[in-house]
Parts: sequence; C-alpha cells; structure tokens
Amino acid sequence: MVTLPSLKGLQAFEAAARTGSFVAAAEELSVSAAAVSQLIRAVEEQMGRKLFHRVNRRVVLTEAGVEMLPRLTMAFQEIGSVSRELGGDAFRPRLVVSVPPSMAMGWLSQRLAGFVASHGAVDISLRGDDDPVPFDRELIDIRLTYGPHYREHPTEDIVQDAVYPVCAPGLADTIKPEGLASLPLIHTGWGPTGASFPSWHNWFEAAGIALGRAAQRGLSANSSRAALDLAISGLGVALAQGIYCATAVEDGRLVRPVTRALELRQPYCLTIPERSVRRDVVAAFRDWLIDECRRAVNSRALR
Repeated sequence: MVTLPSLKGLQAFEAAARTGSFVAAAEELSVSAAAVSQLIRAVEEQMGRKLFHRVNRRVVLTEAGVEMLPRLTMAFQEIGSVSRELGGDAFRPRLVVSVPPSMAMGWLSQRLAGFVASHGAVDISLRGDDDPVPFDRELIDIRLTYGPHYREHPTEDIVQDAVYPVCAPGLADTIKPEGLASLPLIHTGWGPTGASFPSWHNWFEAAGIALGRAAQRGLSANSSRAALDLAISGLGVALAQGIYCATAVEDGRLVRPVTRALELRQPYCLTIPERSVRRDVVAAFRDWLIDECRRAVNSRALR
C-alpha cells in the first residue's frame, strides 16, 4: 500500500499555495507560520519532491506544486461538502459566482432574490471581475463573460446580444439615424478585454453615416453600468447592450430614439470548472442565469 502524506501537511500546502503566503495559511488554519512550514517540509520529504522554491522571504510554487494545487483544492472542497452534508439541517450550499463588474453592480444583484426565493437558502459570493479570473485560487463555481475566454474549462455560448442607442424620454423623439449626430453622445470605455465591443464610430459606420471627430465628442464612462446611468439621467444617448438596458426600456426610464441595432461580435459565455459541474446548486444556478440572460436579450422592447 502506498503511504499517503499527512492530511494536515497537504492542507497546509493547499492553504499556503492558494493564499500565496505561509502567514495567511497559518491564520486560516489557526496555527503558527512555523508550523505550516514544518508540515509542508514533512510532505516534501514524504513525496521526495520540492513543492515550493524558497527565495528570501518569498515562496514560489515548483512545477510539482503547480500540478498539485488545483487537485488538492478540489479534494478539500469535496471533503468540506461531505462534512456539511453530514451536519444535517445546518447545511447551506455555497456558490461563488463571477461576472463582469457592470453586471455585478446592478443587473445580477437585483435579480438574485428571485433565485434564492425559488431555490432556497444558499450562501452566494457575488464577484465583479475583469478577465482573466483565477478559477482555482478563488474557488469560482460559475463565470459569465463576454466572449469565450476560458475554453480550457467547460464553456458554452448562451446568448448573442446587440447594442442599442438609448436615452431618457424627452431628450429625443423618434428620429432618423443621422439625427443622433445632433445629440450628446455617451461613450463607454469597455476596458482591456472589451476590444470587440462596438463604439459609436462603428454604429455610425454601419448606418452609412460619416461623422469623423463628431462621433468622439460627449461624455465617457468606463463601464456599461455607468454609461446606462448617465443615459437614464438625461445626459445623452448611450450605446447599451440589450442585456443591460432591456428592463429600463420596458419600464420607460429609457427610450430607443432610433431602431437600428448593432449585433455584438461575440456571444456571452458561461464557464463552469470541472470541480463544480456536478454540484446541484451550480446546475440550478446555471439554468436560472441562462434563462434570465435570454429573457433580457429577447425582450419585446428591443424588437
């Protein structure tokens, strides 16, 4: 029979590797940093492999350590899940959800109560993250993103969206596309991972309207949510994704001064790492989230 390394030693390694610090691991495990170091050295001796390079006061994972970390994290998560299930009625499933920052700030946070109401008590950690996200280090169960960034994990295309010119009622009645040139425009800086999002320049170009520098004037925001709020406040016309603006158009806070839309170049995608795909709460959240996304994008207000 193969002699297994100490469970406490493996736990110390996993915590130190995940947090990047012996001190942080010690705080998590309620032991001293020296104890963490000793436990890890014992595991290294049992395995005959170095797991960390020790450089001055820093520790860096070796190739063997990099290979072990995600598998141990998954194993300890499963052990914790079993332990909670054996605890009976006190068990509450935990879910770590990662979405783009604009979605976390308003769109999804306003809808989570519906999921909890229909699926029961669940501990949800909602993260607003730019790409790339550290799936294993942060134990992320499900990630919604624009574009297929994570094909190394199980990833599915869930919906194809478009962008729509929207503004507050009264700023503009129904006008022709060229009429937008006379209105204040709100520009969105999509960030380093949003290069394939269309700009006002792209929208006017698709409409066959040459505006030159005029298409660059106006207000700017560095997130979809902020641009939408500026439009709702009556400060201009924003170019907004359907998934974000559908509700505001439905309830009358925003109107579409022109009907022309511009389809996004990539779909929204859902990524669930292997360690999470078989969890019931993840499957339930996946189905619910896909339904919410499709309901917004396919809103009658956007047709």
